[in-house]
Parts: sequence; C-alpha cells; structure tokens
Amino acid sequence: MIERKPIVLVTGASGFVGSHIIPMLVREGWSVRRAVRIPDGLDGEVVIPSIGPETVWRTALADVDAVVHLAARVHHKREEHAADLYKTINCAGTLQLARSAAEAGVRQFIFISTVLVHGRSNGGRAPFREEDILTPHGVYGVSKAEAEAGLKALASETDMQISTIRPPLVYGAGAKGNFALLTRAVSLGLPLPLAAIHNQRSFIAVQNLSSFILHRLTYPDTINNFETFLVADKEQISTPEFISHLAKASGTRPRLFRVPPRLLSSLLSLIGRQETCDSLLGSLELDISKAIGTGWQPQVSLDEGLRLALLAQKP
Repeated sequence: MIERKPIVLVTGASGFVGSHIIPMLVREGWSVRRAVRIPDGLDGEVVIPSIGPETVWRTALADVDAVVHLAARVHHKREEHAADLYKTINCAGTLQLARSAAEAGVRQFIFISTVLVHGRSNGGRAPFREEDILTPHGVYGVSKAEAEAGLKALASETDMQISTIRPPLVYGAGAKGNFALLTRAVSLGLPLPLAAIHNQRSFIAVQNLSSFILHRLTYPDTINNFETFLVADKEQISTPEFISHLAKASGTRPRLFRVPPRLLSSLLSLIGRQETCDSLLGSLELDISKAIGTGWQPQVSLDEGLRLALLAQKP
C-alpha cells in the first residue's frame, strides 16, 4: 500500500515567498495545493478569486493536512483610505480561512504576520519579544494584529495547531518594496546619505523564512495550540552596513555620504516619508531565541542570502 503524501494548501502561491517555499515543500515530500487568483497552468492549482469573510474554501481544503497562509494585502497607494480593504483581506479573510480549515479537519495552520504588529522601531528599548504588548503601526500592522488575536481565540476552540510568524523585511530573488528600491539604487551607484546612521535592524532571507515554515510543519507543537514566533537572520546590523553587504553581493562599492540623522529625519518627515524614515534610520532588533529554541537554525547567512537574491537578477 502506497502511503499518500501529506497535502499543504499554500495561499499567495504565486507571490514572492510562495515561489520560494513551494519548491522546498515539494522536495521535503509534501503535495502542494496552490491557491491563486489567476491560474498559471501549474499542477495543484485551485482558483480563489478573492479572500474575505465570504470566501468558500471547501474545495481547496479537501483532504488538506496543513495550511500556509501567505496571501495578504500589503501595499496600497493611499493606505489611510484603505483600512476596510486591509481588514477585509488580512483579518476577516484570514479568520474565514482558519475557521474553514478547522472545520475541514486541517491539523496545522501557519499564518505569516509581520513584525509591524510591534511597531516600526524599538530604538532605545530591548529587542522585541513575542510576549511584548503589541503596538501596531499603520493599517497593515493593525490588520495583522487583529488577525493574530482572532486566531488565538480560534485556537482555544479547536484542535488545529496555529503558528503565527512575524518576520521583518524579507529579502531575496523577486522581492519588491524597499529591498527592490535599495537594490536598484546600489546597483546604479547612486550616492546615499546614510553613512552617519548608527542603528541596528533585523532582516530575513526568504530561504530562512521558508526553512522556519517547513520546520514548524515538520515539528509541530504537541502541547500548545497557538504559538507566535519572531524570526530573522542571525546578523542584525545597521542600515549602512546592510547597504555595504548589498553592494558586495552586487559586485559594486557602496556610495555613502554623511548627513546628520536629525536633518535627514526632518527632511523625510517634511516630504511625508515617515515610513521610509523609520525603516532607514530607526532600530528594529528582534529576540529570536524562541525560534532557535525549537531546534531551527537560519539556513543561510546574510551575505549568502544577498548573493542568492542578486544572482537571479544577473543575465
């Protein structure tokens, strides 16, 4: 008798993290069911046009053993006017999927949250820990924090094991957002006014995030139905140091010059780029000892993660 492979449903399967975690899951013996909005003609696809409180997941969840929920609303040009959209997708949509999964007999549910549930900076304070009181910043962070609270309540009512993972900026081949902008600036040799910044920030290679997801699927908690984890690379470095490592990976030299941090902060705030100011100038340190305590170790170093991120961009 041939034992069937365990089935995992991955939402956001065609996205950045999905494109990295799915090959890893397949190599480790999982049968992957891909939840996508638009079909690509790949094996195991199931079309879910939209995620919200009314989404019907019955077909997608048939015989599924685990769910990895990556899909989320992340960027919107005018975030302050999209609070309902974020809440519908990131909170109500997540809880609808989780309830449906529990009803379908799914054993494990992994939710990718964000470090932004803690805020954008912990400058002057100890590194963030899982048990800290949450102070989410922006509608995206708020929507993820509300989803976490709903999942914790659901876990107390069901036998499904739920893991919430809070990563910082995830970098790797295909990453968008701030990492893509910074990579382009460095590759073009643009001078950046960040040499005087003395902060400490956490980052995570997509390979390391993917490996932790797989680790949780392979070694589920046998005691608690709900667990939260902060994950990051072992190296936590300053913004100019990160740029220097990025330049090294791209085969260029960093072009950094000094502007007083207070002046730079004032200029960024003046032009309405407070988020950019916090990301570049503020500190964001994470205590990842809980994740390490599960037996997981980051697969790649910062330099190796950056090398792999840029390798895919070379012709």
